[in-house]
Amino acid sequence: MARWPDFCATGIGSMPGASIRESVQLVLDELVDLPHLPELPARGPGADMVGRALGLLPDFPADWGPTGWALADRPGHDTRQANAWLGEDLDVVEELLEGWTGPFKVQMCGPWTLAASVELRSGRKVLADAGARRDLVQAYADGLGAHVGDVRRRLPAAQLLVQLDEPALGYVLDGEVPTPSGLTRIAAIDQEVVLRALASATGAVQAAGVAGAVGGVGEAGTGVHCCGGSPPLHLLGQLHANGGTARPGLDFASVDLAVLTPRDDDSVGEALEAGLALMLGVPAAQAPGDRSGSAQVDRLAATVRGLWRRLGLPTDQLARVVVTPSCGLAGADSPAQVRAALSACAAVARQIRDDPQGPA
Repeated sequence: MARWPDFCATGIGSMPGASIRESVQLVLDELVDLPHLPELPARGPGADMVGRALGLLPDFPADWGPTGWALADRPGHDTRQANAWLGEDLDVVEELLEGWTGPFKVQMCGPWTLAASVELRSGRKVLADAGARRDLVQAYADGLGAHVGDVRRRLPAAQLLVQLDEPALGYVLDGEVPTPSGLTRIAAIDQEVVLRALASATGAVQAAGVAGAVGGVGEAGTGVHCCGGSPPLHLLGQLHANGGTARPGLDFASVDLAVLTPRDDDSVGEALEAGLALMLGVPAAQAPGDRSGSAQVDRLAATVRGLWRRLGLPTDQLARVVVTPSCGLAGADSPAQVRAALSACAAVARQIRDDPQGPA
């Protein structure tokens, strides 16, 4: 898998504003060990995570309508705009990261959140139609692989990480995705079906990550970001490369530390035991303040150490934890607030490196 340095920080994806150049430069300033491709949903439909993913699926033409994204007879303006923005974003990344040999993370809406978000022409969600769902999963894997291949061509020596954003995954598994009317819920999707779709996506990422790599760089790493409560870490742990299955492996899970409770301890421990790496969102990282902020950094570092103590894990394993904001930063008031949040995450990672045990 693609690796990252010990004790590092990264972003989740979304940021405010409309300038990709300024956003990429801010990321490179603050997240020197593990930068990521910013997403700028404020630009409009097509810059949001669902629209960006739909732009990769030529067999699923869609457009933005009164109720959100819906399939259409032909690609509309909004999906064409999604492709144009993504191309522009990658042009800037290729320029500013020329010769980059370190890790670099890109994000894409995952297949299950996509299926739960997009409507068929009939008005039903794709998630509710087994045939449409199956076709979407296949088209998604093909489109994601093509996207990763494009990133690989632009950054041939980078260690690529691909984050699948799945905020709806828990709702899909629990049968809690509402129908468009809101009066009923779509039936829960079987875990094995969910696993096969995610494995298809990770397989596409790995194949595209290997193709065109130079300098001894191998396959791209893949992870899933779940910002909702009770993230299905036990399920994601089954997709880890060394988890005892023949499926293509998942390498990391990204979760909001604030939503983890003692009820989740077993699933967190099982996922870590299976070898799944963790990206942990610290809950107050969005708050602006003193960038050197000892009080804020102390508090955030204590939440990470607290989880480790609760699980009874050795502190040397903290080296592989990546610190992130608890979710995307699109709602931040200003670039200064984003800079403060990302700086705080990096400072938390450094403090854990320097003092993994914390105060007695």
